Amino acid sequence: MNPCSHIQSRPLQKFSPTGHTSVPQPAKSQPMSIWRAIMKKPRTAVRSRPRKQASRQEGREKRVLSSSQVKPPTPNACAGTMPEFPGAPAGLARRQEEVVVQASVSPYHLFRGTAEVRAFRENLLRWYDREKRDLPWRRRAEGEVDLDRRAYAVWVSEVMLQQTQVATVIDYYTRWMQKWPTLQDLASASLEGVNQLWAGLGYYSRGRRLHEGARKVVEELGGHVPRTAETLQQLLPGVGRYTAGAIASIAFGQATGVVDGNVVRVLCRVRAIGADSSSALVSQHLWSLAQQLVDPARPGDLNQAAMELGATVCTPQHPRCSQCPVRSLCRAHQRVEREQLLASRSLPGSPDVEECAPGSGQCRLCAPPSEPWDPTLGVTNFPRKASRRPPREECSATCVLEQPRAVGGPRILLVQRPNSGLLAGLWEFPSVTTEPSGQRQRQALLQELQRWAGPLPATRLRHLGQVVHTFSHIKLTYEVYGLALEGETPVTTTPPGARWLTREEFHTAAVSTAMKKVFRVYEGRRPGACKGSKRSPVSTPSSRKKPSPGQQLLDSFFRPHIPRDAPSLNSTAQ
Repeated sequence: MNPCSHIQSRPLQKFSPTGHTSVPQPAKSQPMSIWRAIMKKPRTAVRSRPRKQASRQEGREKRVLSSSQVKPPTPNACAGTMPEFPGAPAGLARRQEEVVVQASVSPYHLFRGTAEVRAFRENLLRWYDREKRDLPWRRRAEGEVDLDRRAYAVWVSEVMLQQTQVATVIDYYTRWMQKWPTLQDLASASLEGVNQLWAGLGYYSRGRRLHEGARKVVEELGGHVPRTAETLQQLLPGVGRYTAGAIASIAFGQATGVVDGNVVRVLCRVRAIGADSSSALVSQHLWSLAQQLVDPARPGDLNQAAMELGATVCTPQHPRCSQCPVRSLCRAHQRVEREQLLASRSLPGSPDVEECAPGSGQCRLCAPPSEPWDPTLGVTNFPRKASRRPPREECSATCVLEQPRAVGGPRILLVQRPNSGLLAGLWEFPSVTTEPSGQRQRQALLQELQRWAGPLPATRLRHLGQVVHTFSHIKLTYEVYGLALEGETPVTTTPPGARWLTREEFHTAAVSTAMKKVFRVYEGRRPGACKGSKRSPVSTPSSRKKPSPGQQLLDSFFRPHIPRDAPSLNSTAQ
């Protein structure tokens, strides 16, 4: 073994001659011991432990907590590396990393001793039992006895909740589970049907990967969802570290912590972590804290409680600290009280409030000196906002081509996007990527239209307006055109990848939110539309009136914010 190796240990995989990895399958030639290891249940039971086991569990907790204070392994010749074992499980490597991380930071940013950890758990769970929201995925998971059905219910909700607000997900989740109540139902569905139901939810690759995962479980894993976070992440497409931990803890009772956007905020405030929360060091430390805090008897509830706290109390802009069940353990709140005491000068000298005092140099978990404490922000000084690159800007010309006198009523043309990339497999109006303006834009768009519908009258192509839609990494401006085939012979044949739909069919098709905005512009400007009707608010962004600072503040206050996985902590969505 090379002690200076920088290659991180990963679960053993098979490699094909093409270089692609393959996951272990339950084939006859494969030892059953490996398959049993993949499907093994976690040691922790799903239900709460009997009271007679409490003393033994308490002893184990003390040993686990005390182990976080031990010295890290002897550093090797390469700075920043640690001894690893070839083929060691991912969980073992993570536990090694947690020990090193905890031993290398100030105790100020750690939970110390069983009493403090137990107080955090008890206070948070007591609050959660009293205040938790009644959500459909929680009801379904709590009432489901079958472990695979329970895991499926959690899996769907966690994927939908990535980068999407709870209020939006509820309706989608309800309709999804009504249509595909089991993994087998989803596996037998078509991708077209999945995209159709997912339309409008955004980040469409999530639905596609969920469909792929269901098919893999049914076709390759015997219909059984992997039982541990490690095997979930290893075997299921689109399942990252957070989603795997959520499924394993909530559905199977595995004592594994999770970190999503809400948990990041809670832990950064509770332990006064002011460094960039998206950095590798801070991310690693947050996962270590989450693992230390997870309740072995109620791991799923503890994880959900931490997320619930961040979603409803420890919010980004207007936290309700007076209602926080762990306020007494929150170092950010303690810092606020300290600053208030110093400002009032009611006590001589500095109040007795603990601060970070690293042995030498700047603490890597504290805010940098260039970003001092802002007394006007209070606890919202934590966490530090990560600097994000602005989305790249692109322009696309798109046209709503309509046959007003088609057989069976007016119809509009839609074409299907490629099976990979942005909005993969969805339907859209014929579009071309172009320069922001110019005659070439019209020519390129007309050529694209003729590719799908044959010769067209160029003089009727009218520019109707503009739609700006921002995806996760692209700010896309659609120049909206319209063309109506009034006197021409209706088109009856179309090439593969195109279809003519009625207005009713369009609204139920697998189209993106951006295309629905484009269609609203067309409907508001097409011949025969009511001239007195209100202009579409998305037709001309340049004409929008910028809200006043006061209005922006009100909008920010009332806008719900329930993020789940931060992209840096989980799988990337489109």
